[in-house]
Amino acid sequence: MKTTPAFLRSYYLAASVFFGSCFSACEHSVTPPEPYGAIPSAYQMEWQKMEYYMFAHFGPNTFTNVEWGNGEEDPKVFNPTNLDCRQWAATAKAAGMKGIIITAKHHDGFCLWPSEYSTHTVRESLWKDGKGDLLKELSEACKEYGLQFGVYLSPWDQNHPAYGTPEYNQVFANTLDEVLSGYGHIFEQWFDGANGEGHDGKKQVYDWDLFHETVYRNQPHAIIFSDVGPGCRWMGNEQGIAGATNWSTLNITGFEPGLGAPPTDTLNQGNRGGEAWVPAETDVSIRPGWFYSPDTDDKVKTVEQLVELFYTSIGRNSNLLLNVPPNREGRIHPVDSTRLMEFKQVIEESFAENLMKGATIQASAVRGNGSRYEPANLLDGVYDSYWATNDGELTAWLEIALEQQKTFNRLLLQEYIPLGQRVAGVTVDYWNDSLNDWAFLTEATTIGYKRILRFPTVTTQKIRIHITESLACPVLNNLELYKAPEFLSAPAVMRNKEGRVLITCSSPDPVIYYTLDGTTPTTSSLRYQQPFSLEQAGTVKAIATIQNGEQISEVVTEDFDISPAKWAVISPEIENMDLIIDGNVQSVATIPLESDPVIIDLGETIGIKGFCYVPVNHTSANNISRYHLSVSENGTDWKSVKSSALFNNIKNNPVRQDIRLDQPVTSRFIKLEPLQGVHDGDAYIIAEIGVITK
Repeated sequence: MKTTPAFLRSYYLAASVFFGSCFSACEHSVTPPEPYGAIPSAYQMEWQKMEYYMFAHFGPNTFTNVEWGNGEEDPKVFNPTNLDCRQWAATAKAAGMKGIIITAKHHDGFCLWPSEYSTHTVRESLWKDGKGDLLKELSEACKEYGLQFGVYLSPWDQNHPAYGTPEYNQVFANTLDEVLSGYGHIFEQWFDGANGEGHDGKKQVYDWDLFHETVYRNQPHAIIFSDVGPGCRWMGNEQGIAGATNWSTLNITGFEPGLGAPPTDTLNQGNRGGEAWVPAETDVSIRPGWFYSPDTDDKVKTVEQLVELFYTSIGRNSNLLLNVPPNREGRIHPVDSTRLMEFKQVIEESFAENLMKGATIQASAVRGNGSRYEPANLLDGVYDSYWATNDGELTAWLEIALEQQKTFNRLLLQEYIPLGQRVAGVTVDYWNDSLNDWAFLTEATTIGYKRILRFPTVTTQKIRIHITESLACPVLNNLELYKAPEFLSAPAVMRNKEGRVLITCSSPDPVIYYTLDGTTPTTSSLRYQQPFSLEQAGTVKAIATIQNGEQISEVVTEDFDISPAKWAVISPEIENMDLIIDGNVQSVATIPLESDPVIIDLGETIGIKGFCYVPVNHTSANNISRYHLSVSENGTDWKSVKSSALFNNIKNNPVRQDIRLDQPVTSRFIKLEPLQGVHDGDAYIIAEIGVITK
């Protein structure tokens, strides 16, 4: 073995120290990228990294089975029989959530703490003989389980006598002050812009500056949610779908929460180069409604639906606020908690093994041509290390060579958002051995804090990511690659106008089983082979199976009332009115406002306990918000059963509305008179109309 003389070793050592110092100095002389545009605060960064937390809608509505109470409910209806906030917190923690936001005061004005500024509170309820304080119990439970605690307080108050007067703003500020000073650390203050009871209802000119000052004086770190932030924003719908393009920046000058907010499509996508950093928060409920109802125990979202929500929220640069409403006992229902754990298991399995491990990466450009901003930083797992190009280099490619051939269907990308959001276009290719060339895999527009791209499963050893457009030099800090398990889709059950039930499944070659007696279907149940008749009220439960029953989907339940087989729409006499009773929620009728009311002949006289209205499931649709409903046995003499009634929250959450009548009636004809749509326009929309007889 050769050795180096001592004097040369000393020389080489000195030289290496000298040149190493020069190299280090050169490395550090490369200036980091300047922040681009609006950037997040330190508190917004902490909030963004939470990603997933629980909404808990709880109050009198839980016990009255309505979505929006009117403030006239007896506070004594609020009486949970076995309330346990520790069970809520334990459930959230086990589900992987990072916090809980509670509806401390909803639009009915009922306060879940004994407020000095209201007489509509837990103090006036039967719960704990009026001595309870739910905010105290939940804040302590969150602290015990290491969860963040947040509060929702609606500025709309249908109970307080001062609402609609200038004095009310100070009343609400006092209420805020009371909550924000009395229950420890609050990570998020949730506002919505609900204001008044329609065109003829009370109006309150909210003093948002006063409200924000009150929040920041008590909780300077709190993220304030509203349509326009300033901490984070509503993303334009309650279906859990953030924009495929989703900027965390928003133009907020001249806007305010509620009716003064930007258009919903702007909220959904943000503004490219917007003036303020107002990232999106996706709020969606695990049930059809926001408050618990025993009628929806079999309507809890499937695991497949929850996984889809994960990808359309967290996977699209948004935090996910998933509503899990406590039941009338004051506990998270077993169906909901079980579904949360199943959801968590699928996500953990999907992201268990990062297939980028051991990969090497090259880039078409590196800032300063040194190691400080090299592409290897994308794989080191350190949040604050990143790859960047030189200023002015707005396009670039990254080529990743995996250790060996890998099979995958998910790519996770992250921008280093402390320096702003920049990327506006990205395409991904993979090396196709059969073609001996690159092949297109997927593409996207924005990345932001986190973007998860889904695509059909491929096997390869090389992928290439091409930044095709960036507002400033791209700055990325993480890449990950995964193979998520494929789903067996749950079946879909529908019934047409003639009462024929059709069951379908989007997975290939399924075998479907169903029951009609309310029992859970198994592979020993009735096998679905063709549509069958169900003209009367009934319940269909179905499962799909593949591989000889080795894989079984979740159970789907559909409750049907009487079919519209004998029905006819006799007014208004315009084209396609029969679409509102065809059993297909995808087919809709657009009706001019000046048209006659909608009148339906049920074909026979029946007992009616209520009716249902199915809107178009999009916030931009001009669905009916306020209406009259009348009934008649002869089509001439009409009896009003709902007068100037409101479809609660239908603008933001346009889902089926089941309306129970105060008293059952006998009728052959029903008449629906739309009074107001959720938007201004010359026509309104109906997908389906039905009656409730059971």
